[in-house]
Amino acid sequence: MAVWDDLTGQDDAIAIFKAAAAGGSSIDPNIARAGNAMTHSWLITGPPGSGRSNLAFAFATALLSPGTPEGDHATQRQVEARTHPDLAVLSTERVIISIEEVRTLVSSSQFSPSVGRYRVMIIEDADRMSERTSNVLLKALEEPPERTVWILCAPSDADLIPTIRSRVRTVRLRVPSVSDVAALIERRDGVDAVTAERAARHAQSHIGMAHRLATNDEAQRRRDETLKLALSIRSVSDAVRTAATMLEIAGADAKAITEERDAEEREHALRSLGVEPGGTIPPALRSQLRQLEEDQKRRATRSLRDGIDRIMVDLLSLYRDVMMIQLGSASELVNVELRDRLDLLSAHTTPAATLAAMDAIATARERIEGNVAPALALEAMLTSILRGGALRKGTIQ
Repeated sequence: MAVWDDLTGQDDAIAIFKAAAAGGSSIDPNIARAGNAMTHSWLITGPPGSGRSNLAFAFATALLSPGTPEGDHATQRQVEARTHPDLAVLSTERVIISIEEVRTLVSSSQFSPSVGRYRVMIIEDADRMSERTSNVLLKALEEPPERTVWILCAPSDADLIPTIRSRVRTVRLRVPSVSDVAALIERRDGVDAVTAERAARHAQSHIGMAHRLATNDEAQRRRDETLKLALSIRSVSDAVRTAATMLEIAGADAKAITEERDAEEREHALRSLGVEPGGTIPPALRSQLRQLEEDQKRRATRSLRDGIDRIMVDLLSLYRDVMMIQLGSASELVNVELRDRLDLLSAHTTPAATLAAMDAIATARERIEGNVAPALALEAMLTSILRGGALRKGTIQ
C-alpha cells in the first residue's frame, strides 16, 4: 500500500508532492515555484479537516523513503511513530506555539540527515505562532541547510507573516466531498456505508470529526442534543439555559477526548521515572509531574475551546440548511434527519433572519477567539438569534 492511499479528495496536491519527492536529491531554492520542482520549504493550507497534517506526513515519508516516492513500509511505520531519526515534528496542544519550541526545532534543523536524503521538519498549526516566534523560524527559512526540508501546515497562508509566505511554496487543499470522506471512513474504520455517509455529512467533510462521529456514539449523541436544544429555544431565559447546557456539552466532549490520554501519559511518566503504580512520588520527581499536569491543563483548555467552536459550526450547518430550503436550493442538506423541523423553521422565518443568525454565530466565534468568556458569548449569540426572528415562539415543536 502506497503512503498516499489513506488520503482523499486531494489528487492535485498529491500529484505535486509525489512529483517533488521523485524529482531527485537536489534542492534549488531559486526554483521554488517552478512546476513540480523540489524546494526546501513548503506550506500546506486548507480548511480544518481537509487533511493538512496527513498530507505533510505522507510527503515526509516519501522524502525519507530510500528511492521511492510511494514510501516504504519501514519508513512509514517510523514516521507514524515519530521515531524516524531524520524527522522532527512540532505540534502543540496549547493555544500558541512558544518561541522556545521553535528555537529548539530550528537548532535541530541544522543537523545533516543521518540515514536518508533529507532532514524533514514539520510544524503543525503554524498559524499558532506569534510574530516574534515566526521571526525565529524566518531566519531558518532564509538560510536553510542544503538537505533540510520544512513543511508548515496552516488553515490559510494569510495566517502567516508575509515574509514567511514569500519563502515557501504553498499547496492549497480543497474541502473533500462527502462521498470521498465517507468512502475513506468506511474503508479505514470498518463502519457501514450508512454510518460513514452520515458522519461525513454531519462533519461537513472534516475527516477527523467524521472519524469520531462514526466511531463514537456519545459524540454523535452530543451533536444531536446540541441541535435539538437550539431548535427548542422559545424565550431569553431558554437562550441563557441553553447556552449553559451547550457549555456543559462542550466540556463533556473535551473531557472525553483528553481524559483517557491524560491517564496514559501519567502512567507512562511514572513508569519512566521508576515509580510503581500507587507508589509514593519522591519529592525530587514531583516537579516533572507538575510540568506534565500543567501541559495537560493547557491541552484541556484548547480542547474545550475547540469543542465550543465545533458546536457553533454545527449550528451554522443548521441555519445553512434553513437558508437552502428558503431559497429553494437543490444543494444537499447537512442535517437531513431534521428535515421536518427545518421545513417548519424555514416557513416561519425569513432569509434575512436566517442570515442574521449566521452572522451572530460568526460574531460569537470571533469573541471567543478574542478571549471573551464562552458562556457570555453563547448567551449573546442565542439571544441575538432569538430576537432576530430566526427562532420564533411556538414554531418548532
